[in-house]
Amino acid sequence: MGKWAIAIHGGAGVDPNLPEQRQEEAKRVLSRCLQIGVDALNLNKTALDVVELVVRELESDPMFNSGRGSALTARGTVEMEASIMDGCGRRCGAVSGLTTVKNPVSLARLVMDRSPHSYLAFDGAEEFAREQVEQRDKDPLATDSELIVLSGFHSTSVGGRWAPLVMG
Repeated sequence: MGKWAIAIHGGAGVDPNLPEQRQEEAKRVLSRCLQIGVDALNLNKTALDVVELVVRELESDPMFNSGRGSALTARGTVEMEASIMDGCGRRCGAVSGLTTVKNPVSLARLVMDRSPHSYLAFDGAEEFAREQVEQRDKDPLATDSELIVLSGFHSTSVGGRWAPLVMG
């Protein structure tokens, strides 16, 4: 087996006021996801399979704002996106505007592997999803913490127009 390396991240930007307990929880989730990736690589899984596996795990954990725990739109809905690329084959798949898919990265992989397209969005992505993947279960994608953030955003609207909510 050749040498390999793996790196993951939990998103861009950190709230400097995030309580220490939540910071530690995030580190535990990232460590768990990293170990899943290491174990899969040690079992000689392909890099593409490992990427999908690890991102699915991140999407399933409400700690991060992907999949379950997604950041909400101004209307309080979840619209997710994902992309995946295979550098060796120069292939890619991407989806956006998803509201019903449990693991968007897996749908992006299916766009790459099972369709003539490289990108599907909104109704087209949802239709493809109904044909291809597991839809989300009864567990809502929006979490209480995202709803609290949204309520803070709504409270900053001025004259019916949105004003940015500045943190910190």
